[in-house]
Amino acid sequence: MSKKAVFNWSGGKDSSLALYEILQKKEYEIGYLLTSVNTAYNRVSMHGVRVELLEQQAKEIGIALKQIRLPEMPSMEDYNREMFSMMKQFKAEGIDYSIFGDIFLEDLKAYRENQLAQVGMHGVFPIWKRDSKELIKEFIDQGFKAILVCVNEKYLDKSFAGRLIDKDFLNNLPANVDPCGENGEYHSFVFDGPIFKNPIPFTQGEVVHRKYEKGAVDNFDTGFYYQDLVP
Repeated sequence: MSKKAVFNWSGGKDSSLALYEILQKKEYEIGYLLTSVNTAYNRVSMHGVRVELLEQQAKEIGIALKQIRLPEMPSMEDYNREMFSMMKQFKAEGIDYSIFGDIFLEDLKAYRENQLAQVGMHGVFPIWKRDSKELIKEFIDQGFKAILVCVNEKYLDKSFAGRLIDKDFLNNLPANVDPCGENGEYHSFVFDGPIFKNPIPFTQGEVVHRKYEKGAVDNFDTGFYYQDLVP
């Protein structure tokens, strides 16, 4: 009998590869994709992707989508409260596992596991401690296609916003940038690959610069370039 789980879905490459691996092994029955959404803009938190495209991803994957609706600049208390409430709902449905696409941030993994323990759930990390260079190569080799939708200006310049993740992109990354962007250097939107029934259609809109101050959930004190994707 498979274990019931919820999958924490960002819409990006790490999520996609982790979901692909989980679906291949058939150990878990995924009831929902769970995504945090910024209610002020109706976009995926930090990634800046429109909810319509998020919903299209879930439709093409074939798993129901649940959204955690957050204010534009949520505090950790806001985030923890909403997440705790959602996890209690999942637990009441008999879901015992929560799956993440994290790779190597130890403090983040510990935080997730502590939060889940409060409702009697367990974290699952299918690509944990995998080599970033190998992961991104596997992502490309499996036929996934992704575009950069958010670029941290501390690491990458504006020209990276809207670029496709391919071998040229990897060759152009500065040495101090993790190939998977695991330190928050960039975020991506996956629009095609083996987990989708059909590709997600979109056109590229404008690139917008936004500055964040310390105090938000992600505690960034930097600016980001966002590539808008239009459904």
